Amino acid sequence: MHDPAKIDKPLIRVIDDDNAMRNSWAFLIEGEGWDVKTYADAITFLSSNDYIRPGCLLLDVRMPHMSGLELQLKLREAGCDLPIIFISGHGDIDMAVNTLKAGAIDFLQKPVDDQRLLKTIENAVSHNLAQRRGKREVTDFRNRLESLTQREREVIRMVAQGYSNKEVAREYGISEKTVQVHRGSAYRKLDLHNAAEIARLLMLTGDPL
Repeated sequence: MHDPAKIDKPLIRVIDDDNAMRNSWAFLIEGEGWDVKTYADAITFLSSNDYIRPGCLLLDVRMPHMSGLELQLKLREAGCDLPIIFISGHGDIDMAVNTLKAGAIDFLQKPVDDQRLLKTIENAVSHNLAQRRGKREVTDFRNRLESLTQREREVIRMVAQGYSNKEVAREYGISEKTVQVHRGSAYRKLDLHNAAEIARLLMLTGDPL
């Protein structure tokens, strides 16, 4: 069971088969105030289903049973949004390019400078938090859209496209005053204040109303 108090607190997952390296990174990262969880291999991490809390993965490339690259592919197929920072003592340019093309945040060579590693983790977590905030915003907006009447949807669709109240009134054969009423009601239900905000969220959701 997940602790509700920690559900939104970032967690750094360290996955490396080298016990000494794994513990060293955990000590460094915890020293900066981050929550850290370590795994000796990719399969153990996969079986944990530890994807709910935001944060990132610090992932070794070469490990027994399942490589970091294979884990990256499985996580992508599962829709996991956790950013991956690859670390390897055996990396090459082609490997780095392939991991970055597949969505990794960064590819670092061992030995890694502590400050660079911590900065990369900070950037990865910030990226993940922003990504999740955006997803929640879109989900909330879609839910609020369901509360609109058909006429409010029609009015808001045209308003978001830049049409004036007068043009909307002419399109639907209603008065400008009625358009204003529908527009105001839709704004309140959507908890938005102008057409630009609505247009932005409609673009993000891909919802044509």
